[in-house]
Amino acid sequence: MRFLLSLILVCSLVAAFAQDKPAYRIFSADGKASSYEKLQKAADKAEVVFFGELHNNPISHWLQLELCHDLEKSTGGKLTLGAEMFERDNQAMLDEYLAGQANTKNFEESARLWDNYATDYKPLVEFAKAKKLRFIATNIPRRYANMVYRNGLPSLDALSTEAKSWIAPLPIEVDLNLPAYQNMAKMMGGHGSGSPSTENLVKAQAVKDATMGWFIAKNLPQKGVFMHFNGAYHSDSKEGTVWYLRKFSPKTEIITISTVEQKDLENLDKEHLGKADFIICVPDKMTKTY
Repeated sequence: MRFLLSLILVCSLVAAFAQDKPAYRIFSADGKASSYEKLQKAADKAEVVFFGELHNNPISHWLQLELCHDLEKSTGGKLTLGAEMFERDNQAMLDEYLAGQANTKNFEESARLWDNYATDYKPLVEFAKAKKLRFIATNIPRRYANMVYRNGLPSLDALSTEAKSWIAPLPIEVDLNLPAYQNMAKMMGGHGSGSPSTENLVKAQAVKDATMGWFIAKNLPQKGVFMHFNGAYHSDSKEGTVWYLRKFSPKTEIITISTVEQKDLENLDKEHLGKADFIICVPDKMTKTY
């Protein structure tokens, strides 16, 4: 009788799941069903949380803001934010805005913000401003990543001392054998003669990862949590930016979150297993922010 009741309950839950059209489900790295509560508890215990997003996915952005609210409460305000979407040479402008020294118009016109800033990242910046949290611009200025793409890593050596202060310390080690970089090279295939090489494209990605890892390491709070927002490919499989952070700060306790899209949310597709400690699975028909 007890078994029959349990079976009825399970069937009812499955039926309800199918009818409710959930917006997301959370899985652990091994594909087992998890929950937001477990994700938050793990984030509470970490020193750095990498929240890997799909840039145009609204569930990513909503859960980023929700996790900010919850971690700010659970850490007693000891929360630092950081993001790929802000470049190092704009840190002063970002600081001035957070401190109320620059108005919204000046900040938004001067900080080379992403096109989807208003819908996807402004809520995070405004949250940091309201709660008086530090917000770290972690990414290399895009013109220097483009320089590597066009002319290779040695081109960075000629930069001024000030420019180099916005980049991870030179020379930057790049391991082209890392699976993430190998996959990137395979996806790009190759370029015709006269065009920048695929290898330089991968190295341009690596200087972004290295710079983000370096400035996370430099800004780790003595107590509390550093939450970093980035495209999932920068932290999936704990490569990319995570790999560099571990070089710069080997003992840092890290958890990773990734966002994926798939047709069926009942089970995590095999291709997504191991991408992160927690994997947010969203329907592939989810509306986009741009």
